[in-house]
Amino acid sequence: MSNYEIENPEWWVQRWNDLLNSYRFKKRLERARNYAREGNVLNIEFQGSQVLAQVQGTAPEPYQVSLSIDPFSEEDWNYVVETMAQEAIYSAYLLAGEMPDNIEKVFTSNGLSLFPFTLSDIHSRCSCPDPKNPCKHIGAVYYQLGDRFSEDPFVLFQLRGRTKGEILNDLRRLRSTNIPEKTTLQTQDIQSESPYPSDTSSPVTPLKIEEFWQYNEPLDSSLVVITPPPDNSTILDVLGTIPLSAVDSRTMAYFKEAYQIVSREAMISALNRE
Repeated sequence: MSNYEIENPEWWVQRWNDLLNSYRFKKRLERARNYAREGNVLNIEFQGSQVLAQVQGTAPEPYQVSLSIDPFSEEDWNYVVETMAQEAIYSAYLLAGEMPDNIEKVFTSNGLSLFPFTLSDIHSRCSCPDPKNPCKHIGAVYYQLGDRFSEDPFVLFQLRGRTKGEILNDLRRLRSTNIPEKTTLQTQDIQSESPYPSDTSSPVTPLKIEEFWQYNEPLDSSLVVITPPPDNSTILDVLGTIPLSAVDSRTMAYFKEAYQIVSREAMISALNRE
């Protein structure tokens, strides 16, 4: 089912669809929805921040559609990613492949807008003879991009000039460089603070088994380094297929969503140093 048929699509998809639905030619939009729903959009690919698509119309050959939004500059993106890295909530959501509800605040605080204000801010072209813009072929690509946003919110960022990989790498780098430097422990310090004699010839009283996992000294926070996972996998992905024949796809989908939520909340807790 496409996102324009879902009763409550994700908020960022709804924002994109609202932009298109502001177009006053409703009949044209209905034809565009039908084209998207019936599979007339043959393919969509990115060439940098530009979207290129082929849409099958009434002609034998598919029409060529291009779509783009003005990308942000390198300097703008650096400010945006730095702002994201400073807030644990943004890092945790984005590293989990989700779009934070207040992500627009990151852009507006840097004098930018993630979403276009009007359709005229979206540059689109189609090889069809229809002089109106958006034509039904362009409209169909708009709706299909909404589907892409639903599956991967980072597509929105790519339209503005930064890929998912670039953003995540920058976030990990900035989060790791903001971690306080590790305390350097000299050998003599370790020996002087050790509760055990340094002379191995002296007898050492062995620990009782119930004391083995106890550590009664405060742990220096600078020695604890929290880094985001290298990908969006959860513990469920690491463990692999659950060896139970009764687990169906719906149950697995539930488990996956639950583990994503748990992982996200754990990252928020771990990354939040306030």
